[in-house]
Amino acid sequence: MENNNKIPLHVSIIMDGNGRWAAERGLRRVAGHAEGVESVRACTEAAVEAGVKYLSLYAFSEENWGRPEDEVSALMDIMDKSMIAELPVLLGNGVRFVVLGNRSRLDPELNASIDDCMERTRHNDTLTLIIFLSYSGKWDIMQAAKRFAADVSEAVPERRKEMLSSGPECFEKYLVTSGIPDPDLIIRTSGEMRMSNYLLWQGAYSELFFSDVLWPDFRKEEFRKAIAAYAKRERRYGKVK
Repeated sequence: MENNNKIPLHVSIIMDGNGRWAAERGLRRVAGHAEGVESVRACTEAAVEAGVKYLSLYAFSEENWGRPEDEVSALMDIMDKSMIAELPVLLGNGVRFVVLGNRSRLDPELNASIDDCMERTRHNDTLTLIIFLSYSGKWDIMQAAKRFAADVSEAVPERRKEMLSSGPECFEKYLVTSGIPDPDLIIRTSGEMRMSNYLLWQGAYSELFFSDVLWPDFRKEEFRKAIAAYAKRERRYGKVK
């Protein structure tokens, strides 16, 4: 990239279109999910090459638990096998791996694999790769509100007053993304133009980029197009420049 000042710190992607990609080829939906892993690898490499420091991917929503059981099982199996297969690459390229979401709904063996991968990559700092798994924006805000309310109720009167009169910075510490910068750019693939209950708090001022390309075909060139489009935008955050 020519203008490093225009490189987003955090790029997030709503990976959409796996099922349609498979259907167009007369394949089962799981084939689209498997091919989508190649796009994850390509975009991770492109993010490192561009100088992006955080890349987050919406892999599985809370609502996705309502999909057919065999598809959910296949998705979780792909996640588990991909982590194991990609760990040497993550370590070799200095990529930190993080999974965020309602992990209480995940299989214990998958959670163990996630914990192992997160622990072994925790000191890497070239890129932080965040996978949102069993996540939804409404769930995130609700769990944060409950934790915030519990802390307020247990606080001494002076601290309670301080917390209740504080700004959003106090509350957002309870979100699962605490410590991670809000996304500068959110990309959605496959031509759909909605947020799908994703990063509703964190994406309040994110730039949005919608691509007609189905996720399994979204590779480095498409990622770079989104970054280039972002570089041309002026971010005002509700103010006037």
